[in-house]
Amino acid sequence: MQSQDEYDFIVVGAGSAGCVLANRLSADPRHRVLLLEAGPEDRNPWIHIPVGYFRTMYSKLSWGFQTEPDPGIAGRSIVWPRGKVLGGSSSINGLVYVRGQAEDFDHWRQLGNTGWSFADVLPYFRRAEDQERGEDAFHGVGGPLGVTNLRLQHPICEAFIAAAEAAGIPRNSDFNGATQEGAGYYQLTVRRGWRASTANEYLRPARRRRNLAVETDALATRVLLDGRRATGVAFIKDGVAREARARREVILSGGAINSPHLLQLSGIGPGELLSAHGIPVHHDLPGVGACLQDHFQVRFVYRCPLPITFNDLARSPMAKLGVAWEWLTRSSGPMTIGAGQVGVFCRTRPELATPDVQFHIFPVSMDRPGGTFHDYSGITSSVCQLRPESRGWIRLKSPDPRDHPAIMPNYLATPGDQRTIVDGMKVARRIAAQSPLKPYIAEETIPGPAHARDEDLLAIARRNGTTIFHPTSTCRMGPEGDALAVVDSELRVRGIDGLRVADAAVMPTVVSGNTNAACIMIGEKASDLILAATR
Repeated sequence: MQSQDEYDFIVVGAGSAGCVLANRLSADPRHRVLLLEAGPEDRNPWIHIPVGYFRTMYSKLSWGFQTEPDPGIAGRSIVWPRGKVLGGSSSINGLVYVRGQAEDFDHWRQLGNTGWSFADVLPYFRRAEDQERGEDAFHGVGGPLGVTNLRLQHPICEAFIAAAEAAGIPRNSDFNGATQEGAGYYQLTVRRGWRASTANEYLRPARRRRNLAVETDALATRVLLDGRRATGVAFIKDGVAREARARREVILSGGAINSPHLLQLSGIGPGELLSAHGIPVHHDLPGVGACLQDHFQVRFVYRCPLPITFNDLARSPMAKLGVAWEWLTRSSGPMTIGAGQVGVFCRTRPELATPDVQFHIFPVSMDRPGGTFHDYSGITSSVCQLRPESRGWIRLKSPDPRDHPAIMPNYLATPGDQRTIVDGMKVARRIAAQSPLKPYIAEETIPGPAHARDEDLLAIARRNGTTIFHPTSTCRMGPEGDALAVVDSELRVRGIDGLRVADAAVMPTVVSGNTNAACIMIGEKASDLILAATR
């Protein structure tokens, strides 16, 4: 066992929140900070090209987690990509910048989490942003995170927005403004044509500081405890077991899978589960790994009669050269796209107060990101449920930290979830049937028009649906008396001093949209909570 110097703070996980924490905590030169990341440096060039997520999401830069066979999706086991590299999932995600609905955060506060209403968290969203559109009541400028408009206007995208309007859904130019509902273009975490990961935007400038140490390829194996106090972290680097000591706090930012897994490996979690694997129980905390939520998506694919989709570009070597040249010379074009160009947030039933489904739409089609383009001109419209009722879990499989945990999403486990995904699929077809899209859609190829009844659509969702990569809530924040709450409103692990969780795992409920922006906000707010406690 090799030991290291002591630090004031140790952050485990250099992802969307972890890089934020490393930056903010090390800004005071009196604080020595260690950032541990299980993956490598972010040197792969495809990380930094926005469209490169097609190549990285299912690569060695991802943990490549595999879920347990899930009855709700016809017993299938599916891959859950999560970033295993500096920047974490912000280095391999689809770059879409969506905060969620104001009502999401007000609901967190209503659940008893003081300081997490929308009015409380908006200043942290604004502090993070360097918003291309400029500053206003909802947006900030001069922050670390580049947020920009889409650099590509495609006729199919314009037609989808017009079709949504024809279907009764209003146009919306800012999903992160006064209201989320509507159809429009996504904004992306991009700066001057390059991916704006938290590794680039937060960590890179901070690494010049002498008081910040960054260890990559360092797998955390357990939190070191002295009774009920966290005193450091054990990790493996280059095959050598090492330890780092924390004078003040250990902060877990490994994400909704790795943070609860590390707690369980450390003897903090459901006592019966830990004992079954021979792990001494330091603190019986039933909520660790419970309450898992994820957004579940179903894709519609259409054949376009015109050779104007990205599928067509991919088949032409000369066209691909032109695309690369456009990106190199103008920082625009297809190489700057994210996982969806057009977004739609809408209500599947008029009595709902806020949108309950979200669409990602773009003029390309394949079986999955990084897969083979379909051999026709293709368009994809993906719909996901925003507020799932179903809850799953994360549980360790063995005491070996190198073994991935068991993941049970428990998709479509309630009648409400089943109804919402079916109704969302109907909305997808209603939009596609509108006159603005008639020149661009020749036929629905997936799942195909033969599947029309509700029971058929639900069966399609079970057979074909998959994750849209937004797991949360496995170390849920909650007030005293919430039996499954793992952290309090200051993100402190209940019953353990000097230990916090700050990542998607703490969300009481999943936000209504892509999760990266909210994770960055959590990192920003957590840094203030930690520094306030230090003072």
